[in-house]
Amino acid sequence: MFAVEATRRWAGDGIIANAVHPGAIAATNLARHYDPKVLADLRSSGIYTFKTIEQGAATSVLVATSPLLDGIGGRYFEDCNEAEPHQPGTRRGVAAYALDPADAERLWDVSLRLLVNHSAAKIQKIAS
Repeated sequence: MFAVEATRRWAGDGIIANAVHPGAIAATNLARHYDPKVLADLRSSGIYTFKTIEQGAATSVLVATSPLLDGIGGRYFEDCNEAEPHQPGTRRGVAAYALDPADAERLWDVSLRLLVNHSAAKIQKIAS
């Protein structure tokens, strides 16, 4: 949703953003807090298709470097493709609300207010 709103706000300045999902990657330090048995059970369950680090990085690298995506923003990518709409009962695709411009703007505004309030509280604490 941030990619949708960032692109809307900054595309005129040549700044675009997209969202990427690398997939399930267990062979990194990101999984270090998982209970080893839980992780092993997840890997053998068939619920997720685990990727290598290189496979997981491929979508991010593609979206960041492909000239085919020059000027394309506010999209969601998985498995080196723009995601299709989510189908209930699957673990793929992008939910309609995640690309909704009104929802994206609302999330941006709420996030900005939270940041401003948090920053103001920090400044107040430092000043007192």
